[in-house]
Amino acid sequence: MEPMLPLNIAVLTVSDTRTEETDRSGQALVERLTAAGHTLSEKRIVPDDVYLIRAVVANWIANADVQVVITTGGTGFTGRDSTPEAISVLLDKRIEGFGERFRQLSGEEIGSSTIQSRCLGGLANATVVFCLPGSTGACRTGWDGILAEQLDSRHKPCNFANLVIPGRGQHG
Repeated sequence: MEPMLPLNIAVLTVSDTRTEETDRSGQALVERLTAAGHTLSEKRIVPDDVYLIRAVVANWIANADVQVVITTGGTGFTGRDSTPEAISVLLDKRIEGFGERFRQLSGEEIGSSTIQSRCLGGLANATVVFCLPGSTGACRTGWDGILAEQLDSRHKPCNFANLVIPGRGQHG
């Protein structure tokens, strides 16, 4: 079997209250992505503010060394949740199936409450961007049920890794 090609992944936690010490969701993503053989490019925490979120993610999208951006938090309907509004305008193409599949998997765990998740995925400047809910369980669901395979260059018939690795192209 061919070796997995590691990706450079940036993780952004969107929260008005979390710190590096209390950010279990962001840490769960970092642990999973590094255990899978990928490289953490950068990890940040920003308040739930449309323009702060957008500025950080836009910077990562513009950085050729960052191939994947994963955010956690700010995807619900309460309070200042604004990650989808911050990110959607940056996307060149949306990955509609990401949110659909996430809610399908999440529904098995939390039932109808999953309809309140506004997680999304998309492609911007050859960078894939995934926005997950802020709970640690949701991050595990998103990584284990979708991202682990879709960011593995060996996953068939297609994956997002081969889409963002220069010269690989997408098959399938």
